[in-house]
Amino acid sequence: MISSSSNAQMKYLVKLQEKGSLRKADRVYICEGRKMFGEVLQYAQESVVKAYFAESCFRENEEEWQQRIKECRVSYEIVSDSVFREVSQTVTPQGVLAVVRQPEYSLASILCDANGCEKNQLCLLLLEDLRDPGNLGTILRTAEGAGMDGVILSAESVDVFNPKVIRATMGAIYRLPFFYAASFTDLLGTLKEHGISIFAAHLAGSQEYDTVRYPKKSAIMIGNEANGLSEQATQLSDARIRIPMEGAVESLNAGVAAAILMYELYRQKRFL
Repeated sequence: MISSSSNAQMKYLVKLQEKGSLRKADRVYICEGRKMFGEVLQYAQESVVKAYFAESCFRENEEEWQQRIKECRVSYEIVSDSVFREVSQTVTPQGVLAVVRQPEYSLASILCDANGCEKNQLCLLLLEDLRDPGNLGTILRTAEGAGMDGVILSAESVDVFNPKVIRATMGAIYRLPFFYAASFTDLLGTLKEHGISIFAAHLAGSQEYDTVRYPKKSAIMIGNEANGLSEQATQLSDARIRIPMEGAVESLNAGVAAAILMYELYRQKRFL
């Protein structure tokens, strides 16, 4: 059992939580909590590098944990409760976390089916310079719920493997494809070459979002929380759409706006 926060593994876990550069270099991230651990065992067990259990959590359901670990062939360590609390980034730790290999997606894997053929129907979400981890996690969770085929982010957007993002996805991170574009504007051009219509969420949009008939291959584009979409990205869109608002409110939270727009695509895909 690990009983010291000076243990090399514990130091590594803390660094992984804090340093995006380390996560990127080692191609791993941390998932924490019983639900998230259960989800990764269900959907990506081969990606688990190692699991860590707080002693009280493990002893409480030792037979069950032993069985699941054996079935999934997961390497693990027991950690004293006090050390686990130091490593955890949650206010009330649930007693389990894991180091997991990062999934890798390409643009082609999002645009094409398993046979490598371009999809005839495609719903994408494009995020330019999104910075808030909670927003991104919530958006990924909502995107899965709304049946989106993938999320594409600008290189400057928040790290999808940030622990706050991972927790907020509630498991969607294991199932929803995502891709960081080295050049967001070049990416927009590529999508248009593939016949994908791009709709920019914009305060100056000429059309209300629910009056538009979205083509079978459509992408919704959301901008930075403070500044919205860049002028360059906006100019490359096929249309600007807006969410009508009353009162003195100027704009909605990026996650809320994304949810409204994604579910309009979902509604039209199902019923129109």
